[in-house]
Amino acid sequence: MRITAIEDLHCDAGWRDFSYLKISTDEGITGWSEYNECYGSQGLSHVIRLLGQSLIGRDPRPVGRISADLAKLTRQAPGGVNQQAIAAIENALLDVKAKALGVPVYSLFGGPYRDRLTVYWSHCGTYRFLYADKMGRERLRSLDDVKALGREVAERGFKALKCNIYRFDGTQPYVYGIHHTEPAETFHPEMNVTSAVVRAIREELAAFREGAGPGMGLLMDLNFNFKTEGFLRIARAVEEFDMLWLELDTFDPGALAAIRRGARVPIASLETIYGREYFKPFFEQYAVDVAIVDVIWNGMLESLRVAAMAEPYQINVAPHNFYGHLCSYISANFCAAVPNFRIMEIDIDDVPWKDDLVTHPPVIRDGQFLIPDRPGWGTDINEEVVRAHPPKRRG
Repeated sequence: MRITAIEDLHCDAGWRDFSYLKISTDEGITGWSEYNECYGSQGLSHVIRLLGQSLIGRDPRPVGRISADLAKLTRQAPGGVNQQAIAAIENALLDVKAKALGVPVYSLFGGPYRDRLTVYWSHCGTYRFLYADKMGRERLRSLDDVKALGREVAERGFKALKCNIYRFDGTQPYVYGIHHTEPAETFHPEMNVTSAVVRAIREELAAFREGAGPGMGLLMDLNFNFKTEGFLRIARAVEEFDMLWLELDTFDPGALAAIRRGARVPIASLETIYGREYFKPFFEQYAVDVAIVDVIWNGMLESLRVAAMAEPYQINVAPHNFYGHLCSYISANFCAAVPNFRIMEIDIDDVPWKDDLVTHPPVIRDGQFLIPDRPGWGTDINEEVVRAHPPKRRG
């Protein structure tokens, strides 16, 4: 078997583009992966094309060797778009290999450990603030709307939801730290937390708890919006809500460890970290309760190694998965192949044509993602639908 072509495809997904990598072979087997260049990785497609040129004519099945070769080519500039490009190629090659063997990808690594995955409804409310018109939804406008959304999540069978910070105490509602709508709320590099922010967070979580009920797992993502002092202050302020976790981002293992030691709420982090050598100091300092691993950035092989490294530290893993359906399948294969799985992220609110982009949309029942037994990732890209929704953000 030999690689005959490597092609990237893109489509409009409302407020971003979905990007796919297609690897064709001379035996008619096609491998797919999904990647993302809309959040700080501009030019990723071009890097993939340049790296992919050296693979034409090669056997796609020795995936580890190919990934190592590509890492060698980029070792003077590791991480960033180079790592994401290698991951996209690696993931598509795994799809080829598993299809050639007639098995799901997770079976290449000893899976499945489980046949269904508990998922949490991610960006619950965020997209209804920012992109309601693109989804045909009503915009969130009050804490009563937050309560109603919590009820909707529970009624649809989900057992957990994750939100960002929503503010209703100004002239108009907005999402704090992501897309400001008040002139006074602009980016401040000092990133200090205020009493008003803490109060808004508590009111929001109280509304979600009231609407969703006592059995709902509550998660909140603070992103990079504060520094150590602010993260710790918020962690202490939300203790009463019995949260599944508080999520935050920092590149300092010591700072994150200090937050975890000073908080009485589980701490999840590391979605922006890649590679074992960079996860290692966070594990050694016991800085997290849950390690969030981005399989789309790290690639399946390295993500599995990170999960294996986390296990001796008694740390469970959860995938960073806020992309399209193919990414959800890739993340699901990762979750099915590791023993130390916590819970899986997935976006429920999205553009109406999202399901049509794949041959088999995910099946979620009672808040659980059903793991397929189809070869490869378990779904393919519907190229006709992708081409029917041309990307808006590409030249």
